[in-house]
Amino acid sequence: MTATPAPAVAYVTSREAPDMEVEVALAAFAGQGLAAERVVWDDPAAEWSRYDVAVVRSTWDYIGRRAEFLDWARRTAELTRLCNPVPVLERNTDKTYLRELAGAGVPVVPTAWVAPGGRLADGTAPWPELVVKPTVSSGARDTVRTTDRAAAAAHAESLTAAGRTAMVQPYLPAVDGEGETSLVFLGGGFSHAVRRGPMLSGPEGRFADEAREPDADQLAVAEQVLAAVPERSELLYARVDLVRDEDGAPLLIELELTEPRLFLQYDPQAPARLAAAVRVLAG
Repeated sequence: MTATPAPAVAYVTSREAPDMEVEVALAAFAGQGLAAERVVWDDPAAEWSRYDVAVVRSTWDYIGRRAEFLDWARRTAELTRLCNPVPVLERNTDKTYLRELAGAGVPVVPTAWVAPGGRLADGTAPWPELVVKPTVSSGARDTVRTTDRAAAAAHAESLTAAGRTAMVQPYLPAVDGEGETSLVFLGGGFSHAVRRGPMLSGPEGRFADEAREPDADQLAVAEQVLAAVPERSELLYARVDLVRDEDGAPLLIELELTEPRLFLQYDPQAPARLAAAVRVLAG
């Protein structure tokens, strides 16, 4: 009797991604009977039709070539099951999705948007400390934190002059205190959460990431965020990043559905949860 071949899974990454989760993920996939391997998204030799599932993970170099990345995603989705799906990647790789979520009633960090070629208008973004960044970015790339409104306006104008959309937000004090809380969902359900240290503070203001139990109001907001995603039932993974406002209410700072770090090492069962969800998708 011929043995059924193990489902093939592509763990999609980039050429030089410092991915700290790939080995633990591949080991968990193997534990679920999956034949998984690391594949670079823009490798011209990659044969995507060989895989039952392609899991987009550390494709962090798409930032400067988003259109190319999305073209790749559309082509690949015709050859294999892509996770997360193409419509999700199309929206989530540009942070203007926050404007859509705010319009749907999700509590989002207040944001002023500056279109390409525009400038930060007087009277907008009336906050004492500002964060200015492009809507297509990762980490703190091209991001400025300042109390100088003129400097904030100048940075926004430098971004928009280059044809990029800029977003201006208040820097919330809770980032330096409680920190951000990242809630990770795998296979449609809540998996675990991590307290994340600030990225825009000096060394004296930083603290290490650590596992934490989210509060009930944070879980409720995370569920509200995901309920506003049309493809919620198709999401393999999601990371909902929250920070508290000055009144203590949780606000969405980012919804990561494309290439988030999933903090798999912070929960012993998280890698197995991810692998089990992939196993279901692989059939």
